[in-house]
Amino acid sequence: MPQWGMVIDLQKCVGCYACVIACKQEHFLPRGLFWGRLLVAEMGEYSTGASIAIPVLCNHCRDAPCVDVCPTGATTKREDGIVVVESSKCAGCGSCVVACPYQHRSILEGPAREYFPGQGLTEYEEMGRLLYPLEPGTAQKCNFCVERIEAGLREGRVPGSDRDATPACVITCPSKARFFGNLNDPDDEVSVVIREKKALPFHGAFGTGPSVYYILR
Repeated sequence: MPQWGMVIDLQKCVGCYACVIACKQEHFLPRGLFWGRLLVAEMGEYSTGASIAIPVLCNHCRDAPCVDVCPTGATTKREDGIVVVESSKCAGCGSCVVACPYQHRSILEGPAREYFPGQGLTEYEEMGRLLYPLEPGTAQKCNFCVERIEAGLREGRVPGSDRDATPACVITCPSKARFFGNLNDPDDEVSVVIREKKALPFHGAFGTGPSVYYILR
């Protein structure tokens, strides 16, 4: 069974926000809701310093605290390592939001707001509410574009190699800073990159076993 994971090369990331926008488009996320974010830190002295962009998303931890604390079983970890939320079971209690040490979860406040207040829903918003309905009052987070992965696998495609089976943020990145693949396959590109570039998860000391790694230098 594959274990899906991602590597982000911070040396290649240019902070363009393409990954953030691609995620919102892929999942029709409403105003104010982000599954993927970009943290920008300033380093050095004034006028001679530099900024570093750090993309963050759900880490799909091997030992996910959000799964352990969910009282209704809405948050589960699949056999392939992807942590998902079943909105129909979510009570919106926020336990998972508090338990996530990476602060990568949020509760969708509802009802979803229009992108252009007072002008009604755009065609894009109407399509999103039909194709990808999000339940107000439920926990929200990145799902590694699980729909793309499953659809691709049914067609014999390889996640990480074939665009149609790979998360939207990965295929959208203009600087090729993201890699995706099977962490259980030592010959998969994502595993090779982790090994050769000595990629590390953020806050590995938390002991959650993140499936998202970063190349720091």
